[in-house]
Amino acid sequence: MRTKLRLDAVLIQAVIAGALSFAHLHDLAAAAGQDGWKAWAYPISVDLLLVAAWHRIRTLQAADLPAGSAWCWFVIALAASLGANVATAGLLDLTDVPAWLRILVAGWPALAFFGGTLLAHTTPDTAPEQEPDMPAAAPDPAAPVVERAPDPAAPTVEPDPVPELDPAPAPAAAPVPESAPAPVVTVPAALVDHARKVADAHRARTGTPIDPDTLRARLGVPAPMADAIAAQLT
Repeated sequence: MRTKLRLDAVLIQAVIAGALSFAHLHDLAAAAGQDGWKAWAYPISVDLLLVAAWHRIRTLQAADLPAGSAWCWFVIALAASLGANVATAGLLDLTDVPAWLRILVAGWPALAFFGGTLLAHTTPDTAPEQEPDMPAAAPDPAAPVVERAPDPAAPTVEPDPVPELDPAPAPAAAPVPESAPAPVVTVPAALVDHARKVADAHRARTGTPIDPDTLRARLGVPAPMADAIAAQLT
């Protein structure tokens, strides 16, 4: 089957913007003393950190987890890319780059490596914090024990004899209607395969198997179908 190539205006715009940003970062790195292949590596480093931070933000938000660290690295990479674009717009003399900018450019590889490592290998702690159990208060041995005097016995009153009555006939038990068998939910094989991928991704992200409620929310199916899919996944 031949794949038809369709031009997308958004994709074309993204390619043009990426190429311009790449060129600006290269020119700034070359002006700051990073010549040769090093000047070409700087734009790749900045753009990769920006994409990795955004991907990490989307992943954490989909799992309802805090994404503060990922947002921090996203802002750092965006500031580096935006700063290079603005600096090459004639506001900075590229033939006489100040010393502080040379220091920032020279220190960027270590910063980008540190940020990429944190984004790739940091796992947020999702376990709820348990409050320590408070020890039960021990009784005070010095407290005096007060003994209560026994209550006087009340006079006993003998009840009048009750005549015996014939037992009433027990009502006939109503027939119990037989419950109809539960309908069998048929799950398409394609939906089971998709659910298995969702469950594997959930296990890889959280370390625990996915529960039927989460599976139903992720797939958008009714509860009986979600239970049937969960039974096939086990």
